[in-house]
Amino acid sequence: MAKTLTGKTNITHKSYLKEEHHIFRKAFAKFLEKEAAPFIEKWEEDRSVPLTFLKKMGEQGYLCPWVSEEYGGLNADFGYSVVINEELNKLGLGAGGASGLHSDIVMPYIESYGTEEQKKRWLPGAVSGEIISGVAMTEPGTGSDLASIKTTAVRKGDYFVINGEKTFISNGIVGNLFVVACKTDPHAVPGYKGISLIVVEEGTPGFKRGKKLKKIGLHSQDTAELIFEDAIVPVENLLGDENKGFYYLMSKLQQERLLVSISAIIGAERMLEITLDYVKERKAFGKSISSFQNTQFKLAELATEIQIGRTFLDNVIEKHIAKENIITEMSMAKWWTTALAKKTASECMQLHGGYGYMEEYEIARWYRDVAVLSIFAGTNEIMKGIIANNLGLN
Repeated sequence: MAKTLTGKTNITHKSYLKEEHHIFRKAFAKFLEKEAAPFIEKWEEDRSVPLTFLKKMGEQGYLCPWVSEEYGGLNADFGYSVVINEELNKLGLGAGGASGLHSDIVMPYIESYGTEEQKKRWLPGAVSGEIISGVAMTEPGTGSDLASIKTTAVRKGDYFVINGEKTFISNGIVGNLFVVACKTDPHAVPGYKGISLIVVEEGTPGFKRGKKLKKIGLHSQDTAELIFEDAIVPVENLLGDENKGFYYLMSKLQQERLLVSISAIIGAERMLEITLDYVKERKAFGKSISSFQNTQFKLAELATEIQIGRTFLDNVIEKHIAKENIITEMSMAKWWTTALAKKTASECMQLHGGYGYMEEYEIARWYRDVAVLSIFAGTNEIMKGIIANNLGLN
């Protein structure tokens, strides 16, 4: 997508980023310029990021940097994760991407709810890239309504026997460890009180991958089905307490929504940047289209809304780092920034004219890729419902 990492994408001053974060950003950007940027088109064609790249990230300390030194990590603060995700998103490798999902969405479940034995088993490999993880919640008939999942885990002695099917699972192909939401108490009322999280590893008897799914966008980020047919999983792979999985999911979904917001605002900034360059160069009726009042007003509006979104999001990130309870603000950021990214894509493609519909122009890929941001990690309708509930409207 972005040919280099030295563009004008707006990364404003953030109080939570210090000098060491900026040094780290430069090093990571240089790494991506060598190890990722030249291969993006190939990865898009392959519909997957190769494991070799993810292992290189691990070797350089760019996977799960927040993991404590005891388990091979850098014990880094969340600001480093923000930097990594921003740089990945400039290349279009962020939203739902292999490394961001693994590092900042899935493995935090292990760190927060895992036993000491589980952490020793899985965290070092997650840091090195030997382990790449995914989280399996969504089912063919169940999306946002997690309480209605049908995948069951029945305890038989020292094992759980899992049956069911998951779909739309990011890292479903490259991943080798999955946190799976299962019904361990099918009679629980309400249903969400019967959900548990169980870690399923590659090679587990009865567990197999289904087909790699073809998506409209995010082609380099693989998505697949996972199938469990009497899958035999040791009881020691239960994550946290039995039947508490729904609460764990709701807790960790906040950071996932924050990462989606980062993807959205970086995408909007990048689309504005390339469109500003395009309209200054493109001529129509004897002059650049940037001189037309309609073009100026459209881009002035977008620039303003993107700056407002960036400022609000940075404030939310700062509060998240401070561990404040910001469920309402997180939901606001998620729906507003993702809706803004979709609006920006539409407006910027229009300003590119017919060329915007051509794959060789970067805006075309952004138009495809940002469409899903308002859907995953909880749809924007769910976000508005959460906000309304917290306003006392239910």
